[in-house]
Amino acid sequence: SADFGTKVNVIRKNSHKYSVSAMCKVLQISRSNYYYKSRKKNSEDALISMIKDIFNSSWNNYGTRKIKVELQKKGYRVSRRKIGRIMQQNTLVSSYTKLKFKLHVDKFNESKIDNLVKWEFRNQPYRNVVVSDLTYVRVRDRWEYICILVDLFNREIIGYSAGNHKDAALVRKAFAKVNGNLRNIEIFHTDRGNEF
Repeated sequence: SADFGTKVNVIRKNSHKYSVSAMCKVLQISRSNYYYKSRKKNSEDALISMIKDIFNSSWNNYGTRKIKVELQKKGYRVSRRKIGRIMQQNTLVSSYTKLKFKLHVDKFNESKIDNLVKWEFRNQPYRNVVVSDLTYVRVRDRWEYICILVDLFNREIIGYSAGNHKDAALVRKAFAKVNGNLRNIEIFHTDRGNEF
C-alpha cells in the first residue's frame, strides 16, 4: 500500500542486505523504474551539494539569480524557482535577503513655516544657507546613518556625523563639527524630519 517513493527508499536503504531484484519483486515495482528513480535522486543530491557549495563560497551572499549563473557556468540549466525551493529546504538565506532597510515613519512638524530658500540653491552668500539631510549606508551586517551639513555658498561639507540611530543626537554631533560660530548661519534648511 506504500507509494512508489517510499518503496524506492526501502530498497535503497536495504540494498546492502538484500538483492535489488528480489525487493523489486516483493514490492511489485519494476527494476527499470527503481534505477531511474535512483539516478534522478542522485542527480538531485549532486545539485543540492553544488548549490550549497556555491552559496557557502559566496560568504552566504548569493541569491537564486547569481547561483543560477554559477550553475550555468558548470553546464547545468536550473530554474530560479527550483534553486529557491532547494535553498528554502536547506535554510540557505542570503545575507542581502535578511538585511532590508526599513524606512522610519517620521511624524513631522505640521505647523506652517515659510520656505525661505524657495529653491534658490545657487549664489548664496557665505553661511547664509546651510542645508542638511540624513541618509543610510550598509556597514557589514547593519545600517548606519549619516547626517551632513552643506553650506550653499560653495557646496562645502561643514559638518557631518555617523551613527546607528537616526535621532536628534546624530544632528547635534554634525553641528558640533562645524568650525566657527553657529550664530552666523542665517537659514538652516531641511526636510523637517522629527530628528531636526
